[in-house]
Amino acid sequence: MAPQKGKQGTKGQKQIVEENTGTLRFYTIMAVTAELLYIVVMISVFWEAYTILYVFLTLLTVALYGGSLQFMSYMARAAYSETGQLLDGGIDLNMESGIAEHLKDLIILTAATQVLSLVSNYFWILWLFAPGRAFYLCWVHILAPWIFSPA
Repeated sequence: MAPQKGKQGTKGQKQIVEENTGTLRFYTIMAVTAELLYIVVMISVFWEAYTILYVFLTLLTVALYGGSLQFMSYMARAAYSETGQLLDGGIDLNMESGIAEHLKDLIILTAATQVLSLVSNYFWILWLFAPGRAFYLCWVHILAPWIFSPA
């Protein structure tokens, strides 16, 4: 396939709504699958090792999945007129370097951490990448330019 010449065309509002619906469906399926797999395996195989710490981590993942998906759903909410005509398709969840990109990364990290923790509980340490990435972004985009700006 030949590379496209010129600027990339803009998306229509209807296309944004359709892609947002697909994106939300994909990440919802990912979150629910990882959560159900973790709960079923932990309860059926590792019942004795399923202590209050892992119950807390499970509840934390449910809250994280729910919060991330709800926020993405809120961002992607479309506005329709009284006649049912699409007025605004909402924010494009597939836009590069947007806040939705960070939420999708957080869902992927959480799902991977949760499934890998079935192999070893030390994989829960991977979850520390999330606050590390948040601190890095805060440092690069907010703190460092403010601290090291010429007076």
